[in-house]
Amino acid sequence: MGDRNMPVSTGESESIGSIGGYALVDRLGNGGMGVVYLARAASGRQVAVKVVHTQYAQDEEFRTRFRQEVAAARRVSGAFTAPVVDADPDAELPWMATLYVPGRTLEDVVAKEGALGGRELRTLALGLVEALRDIHQAGVVHRDLKPSNVLMAEDGPRVIDFGISRAADNQALTVTGRLIGTPPFMSPEQFASPRDVTAASDVFSLGSLLVYAATGNRPFDGGSPYMTGYQVVHEQPALDGVSEPLLSVVERCLDKDPGTRPQLAELHRLFRTMPDTPDTPGTPALPGPPTVPGHRRASRGAGAKTGVAGTGRRGRRLVVLAAALAVAAVSASVYHLVSSPETTEDPPAAGRPSSPTPALPVGWQPWQTNLTRAVRDDPVSINVGSVDSGCVSGGSSLYCAGTGFTVARLDVASGRVAWRFGSNSQAAERPLGVRNGIVYTYEQPDEVYADQRVIALDADTGKRVWTRTVDASHRVALFDGGVLTVSDDTKEFVAFNATTGKDLWRTPAKSSAGTSCGPMVLDGAPYGVCADANDPTTGPTGFLRLDPTDGTAHELDPLPEGAESLGAVDGQPLFLLQKSAEYQSDDGRDEAYTTLLRVNPTNGTVTRVPLAGAPRGTATVIDGTVYFVRPDGTVTAVAVADGTRLWQQGTQIENLSAPVRSTKYDALYFANRYGRLLALDRGTGAQRWTTDKLDDPGDSAENTIPSLLLVKDAIVAVAGDTAFSVRPGRPSPTATTN
Repeated sequence: MGDRNMPVSTGESESIGSIGGYALVDRLGNGGMGVVYLARAASGRQVAVKVVHTQYAQDEEFRTRFRQEVAAARRVSGAFTAPVVDADPDAELPWMATLYVPGRTLEDVVAKEGALGGRELRTLALGLVEALRDIHQAGVVHRDLKPSNVLMAEDGPRVIDFGISRAADNQALTVTGRLIGTPPFMSPEQFASPRDVTAASDVFSLGSLLVYAATGNRPFDGGSPYMTGYQVVHEQPALDGVSEPLLSVVERCLDKDPGTRPQLAELHRLFRTMPDTPDTPGTPALPGPPTVPGHRRASRGAGAKTGVAGTGRRGRRLVVLAAALAVAAVSASVYHLVSSPETTEDPPAAGRPSSPTPALPVGWQPWQTNLTRAVRDDPVSINVGSVDSGCVSGGSSLYCAGTGFTVARLDVASGRVAWRFGSNSQAAERPLGVRNGIVYTYEQPDEVYADQRVIALDADTGKRVWTRTVDASHRVALFDGGVLTVSDDTKEFVAFNATTGKDLWRTPAKSSAGTSCGPMVLDGAPYGVCADANDPTTGPTGFLRLDPTDGTAHELDPLPEGAESLGAVDGQPLFLLQKSAEYQSDDGRDEAYTTLLRVNPTNGTVTRVPLAGAPRGTATVIDGTVYFVRPDGTVTAVAVADGTRLWQQGTQIENLSAPVRSTKYDALYFANRYGRLLALDRGTGAQRWTTDKLDDPGDSAENTIPSLLLVKDAIVAVAGDTAFSVRPGRPSPTATTN
């Protein structure tokens, strides 16, 4: 759509102040089919809302097309997409909301700043190939790939607007006497036989789009839609200004015969291996370091600098608001874990030493293991709600939760399964931990109303050591000296002996704030939190330090209403205060926080540390820094000492795990729910590298929380039903599947 960044007029603001509960903030685009607005959800999350023009809302044929668009966008949504947040194609004015992605269109960039060249053009080509691959793998043909439907985001291009796309296995919508598409970027078969359009049509459009990006000119431009269409079907493209080796590639893409056009896998390989050239417009020989097979330079989002070359080229990058109907967000530096060649991390930044040699477990190789097992007479079912699955490490082994069993032991070097315990049909939760050769975890009861149980298993054999029934409404935690929980009647804190499962001590569960208490372990030390039993959600929270040897309770200063446990730094418990204690986002993962509370465990005093900018997201504290991770992939680093913001990075990778720090590489590692990995520079937040998603993370990917840990320097991640391991610094392909 054109006319981006137009403010909402007074009339529009009055008549359409909100759509589907989303408050309109700005108008991003106004096209023939509808208007795209920048809007804000109640949680504060920015979205792009596409609203159909009134005249089309009465057209049932158009409504059908809009339903197609919504269905196609939902079908493609995944790890590399800006997902459909909400939609109502049957509303009086049909609308669709997607995650907002900032960036200008390729059409706008080329029109105002000239043709692309060098690294920029190569990044575009690789990103579009990756985007089309994800679109086609979802069984969708885009059918309208053109410069105005490509957003040039900071970390790579995004393909947007599925207004005329269709599922490859469904019939296209019948349209009589109406041209569907944009002639200069359509394929011959879209004119001659629109019902027979396949994924090869998008490859033809890709060729036209790359010619436009490299030269500023369209390969087919007849002055009118009719003449342009005639050229597309019958004449050869105008490729003046396109030099080798790009010329040979686009000539093949623009073949009139769909069957002779290159496949996306071949295009990816060609673009990746093209020789390095100066980053100069008009030199479209897409660069790529030839010395290391599979190596690719970082995209701008990974810290690469934008060159300034040629008259009229971009001096400093201006990011302008643009529509976020992004359904294929792809960085040019992504890496396919299973089937692609090895890729290295970015070249070392100035002043940063070369990548060190990782310390890996003996015999380690990249691996991938499925964490599902069918249950006799009961097929594996998908869990409902978000389950905190994952692995814990112990020596040379991993102990992982799964679907169809409670816990399994995996060899950390190969991913091979040594044993599995349990036969539950629901996804199990991550084990509590491993201590002195014993694995501690929850055991799911067979009956719906059965009591919760904690079990201890021999780490070598998987045999049961002991079982204890616990109150299902409270968590259980390991502390330095035992296992902490509450009694069945919730009147006492109870510590078990970690080896025998027998009582170590019991102490009354009460404080001056009330008798509704729960256990908590911070930095290995046992604590208790208590509230008013009649109204536990309001008022101050009592905070108790429990003596690990006998359970003696020492009451500390009360915590204010809404305090959330964060962890501990230097032995001091940390808590966060929400900006609004009354409101919580839909999933509780995008709250805004205003204050950090530091508790002195000796004298009980609480110190308040204001947080700059009210950071949002799920918080993790690591080595004196709190990292807030939002569902949209924004990561904010805040200093514990004074609450100052150290950096903020919009990664555009959604549903990230909690970060894990690599001391050797001075990096933060993340995984997302589809198995994509991300590395950020710990000091600056700059993106080091990313990987592609897993081919098939499993059926539970949407419902499980991804996790990641380090075993020595090897990265081990869990996404959906899959555990996998790659090397740091240079992620390698997963060599085996167990």
